[in-house]
Amino acid sequence: MSGKLHTYTCSLTWTGNKGTGTTSYRAYARDHVLSGPGKPDLPGSSDPAFRGDASRYNPEELLVGSLASCHMLWYLHLCADAGVTVLAYRDEPIGTMVEEDTAKGGHFTEVVLRPRVTIARGADAAHARALHESAHAKCFIANSVNFPVTCEPEITVSA
Repeated sequence: MSGKLHTYTCSLTWTGNKGTGTTSYRAYARDHVLSGPGKPDLPGSSDPAFRGDASRYNPEELLVGSLASCHMLWYLHLCADAGVTVLAYRDEPIGTMVEEDTAKGGHFTEVVLRPRVTIARGADAAHARALHESAHAKCFIANSVNFPVTCEPEITVSA
């Protein structure tokens, strides 16, 4: 392996023991907390379809969010380097997962990023759109998954 090596850690604590542990599939909550030193706790659970708490983040949402966040961070970096001033950025990505009746369980089939970007007047909208392709190519998370990640950007020039 060549290049810089980065290591990431966190703590994950299951908080769903209702008093009898995992004595049965229905006996426990899927609640857990993701934490790290100096960071706010992130409440997690499973998707409600899998007996989880809808008010907490589930792993599938976090995966989709990680893809969107990584893309955005690269995009902002590339825009700053290229002299394209971004004034606002919002993404509402959609991930699709297929649950199968096999030992594999399920898998994501795609994630579609849908960034809505507002750039400063005078900036090159075509260049701003093209920078999404570069951001996608550099995204650490998109480069690590085994399903397609596509991007459908919308660029608005500020009035």
